[in-house]
Amino acid sequence: MATASKYEILADAILTGVGGESNVASVTHCATRLRFQLTDRAKADKAAVEAIPGVITVVEAGGQFQVVIGNTVNNVYESLTTRSSVSSAGASSGGLLARCIDLITSIFTPLLWVLAGTGLLKALLAVGVKIAPEFATTSTYALLFAAGDAAFQFLPFLLAVTAAKKFKANQFTALAVAGALIYSSTIAVIPGPDGATMTLKAFADTAGQLTFLGIPVVMVSYLSAVIPTILAVWILSLVERVLTRVIPEAVRNFAVPMLAVAFVVPVTFLAIGPASYYLGEALSGGVNWLWELSPALGGLILGGTWQLLVIFGLHWGFVPVMIQDIATQGYSVLTGALFPAVLAVSGATVAVWIKTRNHDLKKIAGPATISAFLAGITEPAIYGVVLRLKKPFIYSLIGGAVGGAIAASGGSAAQGFVIPGAITLTSTLNIGNFALQLIGCAVAIALAFTLTMTLGFKDLPNREPVAEATTAPAQALVVTAPVAGRIVPLDQVPDKVFSSGAMGPGLAVAPTEGRAYAPVAGTLVTVMPHAFGLRTDDGTEVLVHIGLDTVELGGRHFTPAVAQGRHVAAGDLLGEFDIAAIEAAGYRTTTIMIVTDPGPYRAVVPVAEGSVTTSDQALDLVG
Repeated sequence: MATASKYEILADAILTGVGGESNVASVTHCATRLRFQLTDRAKADKAAVEAIPGVITVVEAGGQFQVVIGNTVNNVYESLTTRSSVSSAGASSGGLLARCIDLITSIFTPLLWVLAGTGLLKALLAVGVKIAPEFATTSTYALLFAAGDAAFQFLPFLLAVTAAKKFKANQFTALAVAGALIYSSTIAVIPGPDGATMTLKAFADTAGQLTFLGIPVVMVSYLSAVIPTILAVWILSLVERVLTRVIPEAVRNFAVPMLAVAFVVPVTFLAIGPASYYLGEALSGGVNWLWELSPALGGLILGGTWQLLVIFGLHWGFVPVMIQDIATQGYSVLTGALFPAVLAVSGATVAVWIKTRNHDLKKIAGPATISAFLAGITEPAIYGVVLRLKKPFIYSLIGGAVGGAIAASGGSAAQGFVIPGAITLTSTLNIGNFALQLIGCAVAIALAFTLTMTLGFKDLPNREPVAEATTAPAQALVVTAPVAGRIVPLDQVPDKVFSSGAMGPGLAVAPTEGRAYAPVAGTLVTVMPHAFGLRTDDGTEVLVHIGLDTVELGGRHFTPAVAQGRHVAAGDLLGEFDIAAIEAAGYRTTTIMIVTDPGPYRAVVPVAEGSVTTSDQALDLVG
C-alpha cells in the first residue's frame, strides 16, 4: 500500500477538521488559501485546524472558512479533491458580498498563475527591449511575445472553462460560445454563396450595419473580454437546463449544444456583448477619472489598505476591474500602488527576523520574507509573523501607504496581469514614471523596516526556558493515561486527523469512567470543554482530546475542572464528562492523547496495552 504524501496527510486532516466531506458545500483555492463554503459552520473545529502542522492560520471572512496554507496550497487542494468527493462546484451561501467573492475566486483563481506567469514573461521581454531595442525586431522576440500574450488575448477561452465549471454548464459548449466571440474579432471569414470566402463585414447592409434577423448588431472586440464571456456562459447554463428538460433523450446529446449555441451566441452579439463592453469601458474610465483627480491620494489609500483587504479576502473584488482595465488599455493604474504595499510587508518581516529572540518566529520570518519580497506572496508573512505581533503589521500598512502614494503619483502601472513583487517590477517599465515606482517601493520597505526596528514590538516568549539548564535534561518523561479504560492504538482511531499522525504521535483510550486527569505536570495552554493542552517546564506539549467530533456538542455533557493558564501536577483532575449522554448523542468517547511537540525528547514510545488506570504509564518520551 502506497504511503500517503505530506500533502495528502494535510488534506485529510483539514477535511476532518472542517467537519468532513458532508459539511463541505464547495472548496476553491487562491494563491495561498483553501476557501471552504461550509454547510454547517458549527461542525468545523477552527482550533483543531489551526493546530495542524502545515496550516498557518484560519480566517473567516466573506462567508468562507479560509485555511491559509502558503505556497503549497495548490498541492494540498489537488490532494483534497482527488482523495474526496469535494469540489469547487456548489451553491454559494451567505450574503451578496460572500456570493460575489465566491464567484470571483471560483472563476479567476484557476487562471491566476497562468496569467501571472505569462505576464512575467512579457515583463522580462520589456527588459530585453530596454537593454537592446533591436531585439524587438527579431523573430525570437515575436515568438516569445506571442507565448506571453496569447493567454490574455484569448482569455475568453480560459474564462469559458472556469465559468462553466462554476455555473455547471457544459465546458465544451462554453468553449464553442467563447470561440464564436473570438472568431468575430480575429478570423471572421465566412464562405459565400459561390464558395468564395468573405469577411464578416462584407455581410453588412448598405449602411455598413450588421444585423441578425433584421436586428442591428453592435460589433465590439471580444479579445480579452471578461464580462461578456462570464455573462454568456451564465446564460448558457440556464439555457442548457431548460433544453435538457424539454428535449427528448434520443436527440438530446447533439440537440442541446446546437440549440444552446444558436441562441446564446446571437444574444451575446445583440445584447450581452455591447452592454458589458460599455459597462467595462465605464468602469475603466471611472477608475482612471478618480486616479486623475489625485493619483497620490489613490495610491495612499490603496497602498495603505491592500493588506487589510487581503486578510478579509476582499482584494478579489479588484481583480475583474484590473483585468477589464488591461483589456481596455493594456494596463491598470490600480496596480502601481500594489508593489509598495506588498514589499512593505517584506520590510517589516525581515526586521522581525533580525529583532526577535523567539526561535520559532525567526524560523518562519526568514522564508516568509523571501516569499513576500520576490514572489509577492504575503500570507505567510502576515499570518505567521507581522499580524501575530500587531505593531509590525501596522508599520507595513504605513510603509505601503507612503510608498503607494509615491508610486501612483508618477502614473506607474503594470503592463499586463502580474503578481506584485520584486521579480515582476519590470512590468512597470513602460507605464508612467518607473523611477518613482522604484522610489515608492524602496521607501515602503525602508519605512516598514525602520519603524519595526526602532519602535519595536512585544516579542513572543520562547517555549523553551530562556536560561540554560544547570543540569542535564531528564533522559525520559513518563506520561500517564489521561482516563481509565482500554488502550486503542492511534492508527485505529476512526479520525484521520489523529490516526494519520499529522498532529503528532500518541495513543487513545476507550474510557470506562468519565473523568480526565493530567498525564504530565505543566501549564494549561488550551482549555476547552472537550480538550486540554498542557506544556511542561521543558517545552513538551501534550494534548488530551475527549471524544471524536465532540466539539459539535458545544460543551454539553462536559464539566471542565481547570482554567487556562493554571499549572497542574500529574494526576490532577482536568474535567468530567458524561459517557452515556455523549454516546446517546451519537458521538464516540474515545479519548486521544498525542504529543504535539516533543520538546527536548527524540522519541515518543507508547508502552501501555490492554486496560489501564490513570496511574499507569501510557507513553515514554526518550531523550
